[in-house]
Amino acid sequence: MPTLLLRFPGGRYHATPWGHHVNEGLIEWPPSPWRLLRALLATGYSALNWKGDLSRPIHSSPPEEARILVLKLASTLPTYRLPGAVGSHTRHYMPLGMLDKGREKTTLVFDTWTKVGDGILGITWDVPLTTEETRLLDRLAEHLGYLGRSESWVDAHLAQPGEMPPEGTDCFPEEGHLNPGPGWEQVPLLAPEPGYSTWRERQVKALLDQLPPIPLPDKKRLTKKDRKPTEARESERAEVQAPYPADLIACLQTDTTKLRHHGWSQPPGSRRVFYWRKTDALEVSAPKPHRSTRKIPTVEAMLLSMATASGNDHALPYIARTLPQAELLHATLVSIAAQQSGHSEVLSGCDRQGQPLKGPHRHAHILPLDLDRDGHLEHILIWAPMGLDGNAQNAIRAARQTFTKGGVGPLKLALEAVGNLKDLRCLGEGYREEIHALLGPAEGATRWISRTPFVPPRYLKPHGKNSLEGQIAAELSSRNLPAPTEVRRLDPREPNEQQTGRIPDS
Repeated sequence: MPTLLLRFPGGRYHATPWGHHVNEGLIEWPPSPWRLLRALLATGYSALNWKGDLSRPIHSSPPEEARILVLKLASTLPTYRLPGAVGSHTRHYMPLGMLDKGREKTTLVFDTWTKVGDGILGITWDVPLTTEETRLLDRLAEHLGYLGRSESWVDAHLAQPGEMPPEGTDCFPEEGHLNPGPGWEQVPLLAPEPGYSTWRERQVKALLDQLPPIPLPDKKRLTKKDRKPTEARESERAEVQAPYPADLIACLQTDTTKLRHHGWSQPPGSRRVFYWRKTDALEVSAPKPHRSTRKIPTVEAMLLSMATASGNDHALPYIARTLPQAELLHATLVSIAAQQSGHSEVLSGCDRQGQPLKGPHRHAHILPLDLDRDGHLEHILIWAPMGLDGNAQNAIRAARQTFTKGGVGPLKLALEAVGNLKDLRCLGEGYREEIHALLGPAEGATRWISRTPFVPPRYLKPHGKNSLEGQIAAELSSRNLPAPTEVRRLDPREPNEQQTGRIPDS
């Protein structure tokens, strides 16, 4: 399988997709298979002295070895290894050579290009080549001066056996591949149509059958109606076949001017194919900073602070919104993690197939807190018994805001503490008492009080596992706690231990 490696010394790649105007600001990335084969053919005529007239490329033909090589490459769709790329453009006001109200008239022209820097583009064709064909492809690559527009200088060579593939993301045709899922997008590219010869033969035959036959040379057998010269009839047939190049090689060499003259909206012998590429394969904004490859140590908990844009603490959500605020932040963190790393088990509580994690509840708990005891939530504790890994920490750090019902605007989020539960117990005096009440003693705790009401996850039934007692037992089991010895229902109309501060003996 030959692999072509291309580096752009100018750091830019200029190319507009077929059928689009340059001022539309679109970029063909990666380079289409059609563009690659046309560039190799042009290189053969200009650098390897193939016989032919470049001003009339449709009447030129490469050597037989080159024809076989090009047809082999055209028979399959290549795969790509894309370097990091950013779409950019410059704007030029080009003079039109005329005056308008005493001033020179200009027009705005966009010059759109891809910034690839020092990245290397890899192109692989899954087709076997002979030694001579491999040597010819290597020579063509070495003499390839540019790809796309003439500003796209290129330094290319054929990868040698054992050479490491370039760093980047894969881009592959839709044909023969399943949908790779979230984080991927389709991009149309122009590619050769291997069955062009059969299609051309069928099209030309249908058009020729509509013309009257060429009369026999015996003048005695000609009628007055058929006395039109034979040369004129042959000229008619040649005119009918002119829009259809003789073969796929001729299609690749056809000039765009001729295509327009014959009314083609797309080159004959070509087809549009869809490729899968990563959604960030061509960034349309400033390049994102490279993430550090340093492994981030796992931590048990992270503490976030919440604040309004005005700094008014009384505009923060009431403690009655503990559960809704936790759900809002949970959805935000899961969305950020999906964009950054694809999936986070610790934040979502599900595996990559979307199935809930089995066993004890060891994934993230999101606990909105009122540490200053003013009746408003101003902190959120995120704690996971299984630990918050690097992906989860990056998602939490990236969360900059959340919302609340009835708020005048988003609530700002800021990271206040990172570490284990032991580290949280060492926070400043303003929070220490409340943190200790929340976390309890470091070890040996036997009695706990829920800060929020118990909300049964399933419909309550009078008996069995879906009764109130059964669901409480299941919740304790999911947290790896022993079954309750007693469950007592409290009458909301009577004072209870949480209201009086008295905890009954058990």
